[in-house]
Amino acid sequence: MILQSNVVAGKTAVGTKIQAKLCVATLANGTVIPKNAVFSGEVTESTAKTANDPSRLAIRIDLAQWKNGSAAIKAYITAWYYPTVNEAAGQNLQYGPTQPANRTWNGEGQYPDPNSKIYRPFPGSSSDQDGSVPDATTSITANRRMPMKDVQSELGTDGSITITSRKNNIKLDKLTTYVIATDELQPVLARPAAAK
Repeated sequence: MILQSNVVAGKTAVGTKIQAKLCVATLANGTVIPKNAVFSGEVTESTAKTANDPSRLAIRIDLAQWKNGSAAIKAYITAWYYPTVNEAAGQNLQYGPTQPANRTWNGEGQYPDPNSKIYRPFPGSSSDQDGSVPDATTSITANRRMPMKDVQSELGTDGSITITSRKNNIKLDKLTTYVIATDELQPVLARPAAAK
């Protein structure tokens, strides 16, 4: 899923309502949820890292809505994400094309080319009138998930999933594709993630 807004552990309050867009059709609780369905949920835990305690963040998804239906679900964000293709290859993805030597854009950064497939001032949405939730796209997203650096998924006794980090404060970006899990995927999360 792609979040509609940034979420920062310790800054985004518990109870904050969250919306996200589904990137691929998914089977959850016997219901096929179509691509671009909008997930709704809330932040259930949000703690900044301290000298003694890790950063902790939990987002629970309760509802999926799409054009011809909706479904109540129970899913949580995990420590996995889908990086951009260039990020997965170890390259630094520049936001926009290479700037010509004799041109600048407001004196800073890349010179935008509106015809570039990479440059988009803000992702629009053909299925969203206001464009507040970006279109889910696989054109720049890697086809393999990766664990977030220094972030782990922890399973609660109530079936919830919390992501934690002892090294950094957790920050989730609204333009990144994150993996969510429902109850049936929890045993997979209980195992330590491989480094590569």
